[in-house]
Amino acid sequence: MTHLTAVIAALILGATAVSAQEAADAVAPEGAAATGPFATVSDAARAALDAKAAGTPTQAQDWMVAAANPHAVEAGARVLAAGGTAADAMVAVQAVLGLVEPQSSGLGGGAFLVWYDGASGEITTLDGRETAPLAATPTLFQDEAGEPLQFFDAVVGGLSVGTPGTPALMAEAHAKWGNQDWASLFSEAIDLAEGGFPVSPRLATLVANDAERLSRFKATRDYFLPGGTPLAEGATLTNPAYADTLRQIAALGVAPFYTGEIARDIVATVRTAPGNPGVLSMTDLGIYEVKERPAVCVVYRAHDVCGMGPPSSGALTVGQILGMLDSYDLAALGADSPEAWRLIGDASRLAFADRGRYMADSDFVPVPTEGLVAPAYLAERAALLDTDAALAEVAPGAPEFDHALNWADDESIELPSTSHISIVDSHGNALSMTTTIENGFGSRLMVRGFLLNNELTDFSFRTHSDGVPIANRLEPGKRPRSSMAPTIVMQDGAPVLVVGSPGGSRIIGYVAKTIIAHLDWGMDPQAAVALPHLVNRFGTYDVEEGTTAEDLATPLTELGFEVNARGLTSGLHAIAVGETLIGGADPRREGIALGQ
Repeated sequence: MTHLTAVIAALILGATAVSAQEAADAVAPEGAAATGPFATVSDAARAALDAKAAGTPTQAQDWMVAAANPHAVEAGARVLAAGGTAADAMVAVQAVLGLVEPQSSGLGGGAFLVWYDGASGEITTLDGRETAPLAATPTLFQDEAGEPLQFFDAVVGGLSVGTPGTPALMAEAHAKWGNQDWASLFSEAIDLAEGGFPVSPRLATLVANDAERLSRFKATRDYFLPGGTPLAEGATLTNPAYADTLRQIAALGVAPFYTGEIARDIVATVRTAPGNPGVLSMTDLGIYEVKERPAVCVVYRAHDVCGMGPPSSGALTVGQILGMLDSYDLAALGADSPEAWRLIGDASRLAFADRGRYMADSDFVPVPTEGLVAPAYLAERAALLDTDAALAEVAPGAPEFDHALNWADDESIELPSTSHISIVDSHGNALSMTTTIENGFGSRLMVRGFLLNNELTDFSFRTHSDGVPIANRLEPGKRPRSSMAPTIVMQDGAPVLVVGSPGGSRIIGYVAKTIIAHLDWGMDPQAAVALPHLVNRFGTYDVEEGTTAEDLATPLTELGFEVNARGLTSGLHAIAVGETLIGGADPRREGIALGQ
């Protein structure tokens, strides 16, 4: 057992309940990595990498795509240049991301998508979150004594695998909004899988850091640790099994994935995982559905900030933070003001208190969605911020609702490994999609060239606390709560910012910060995503080590916060929409923004 595993086991899932802050602090952030040369990408992609390194945003007139790997961005750019829609481009981008960035997202995972339709002016959200198998029980992650399993004992293997939703979401988005031939959208991913691609510095670093867990299953070990050695940066990696999977999906749609031979292999891999088999079945895959849900929108600075509602906590929590801050003049305070960050930090703490109490899959538990973002409620919570120092303590509020609410606070965590895609097309459509397999490398189970998620560990391992039920407990068919926050910011009925990030539950703080930086502090998207992070979820103020955020550590401490400097590896991708398109890609990861 590694030290990190031991800490997580003891703090998060031991017999004694612990605070959310202790649980959060037990999880190391996904490490940053150098971006590398990406020698095989186009001149335009290399120029975008250079611009990002120089802090210069990408500008374009007709279309733009920003995502976590230059190869994936180029695939999306080819589709957009041919007149494809943002939905078409997303399919191409996701197919490549699942190959070149397999630790973060892919066919074996799930996603949330926010869509602005240029023709109708409407916002639509699609829920492609994984579901718990029908054979799963609320005590799936408890031992014989009824105590929670140690975290990685639950993650690694088949027990943690939920029904994947990403392929179905890709197909649903294309059916609704695509105009390109479905099969054509997989050509770059198939070519790269067969011809090979250079292993990026990020992938090589993460494989080396996770080598022990990746070595537990033969297919995974053979791919990521050939000959027992972790993949080396710059090595050419091929994945013919993934190419074959994509060929089937390109030719036949997603039916083979959910009802055919791919489905059978997924189920067999999960149910026969050595040491930790799961309960996923062909029925679970066969009945999976993408769900269209109402967007959650909150007014901030005369803008509508719109995103994904439950089972995501992203839009609600981002919306609560911004809604509480709307009456405070952050623009006058500025980005270097300890007072500004006091307000942001405590607004976040208040929002996270509500998140832990009330937010879960609304198909299974009553969630006071409207009450949590009602102007009167946000004003009531905002009044708590009218102090001269950090709040001594925070607690969930009492939002208006027509159900009796008696939930215990959640104890689940989300590990920070995910990816985000932002796209604006030449037809006036905009897409914001956050996509994940949860933990880095998910369950560590690999089948037909892709990794399977460990999304079920986003549920609370406990079902009750002191006899009171937990809203985010595991139930058959339920979707685990997420913090993914794909966001489209609107003004006068049109998009002005498309943004989102990976990062576990810190996603919420990363996205809120970026919106504030753009709207309040006038930063362009590249400056806004690169702005050093300060994130407070449960009491401790995390400041991004090695950045100017550390300059605020002393004044924040004097205001009453406990402050901790640490790595905060977001993966923000943002596109501002106006007379031109202006894009930014997070310098902490390997992505770029590309447009024309």
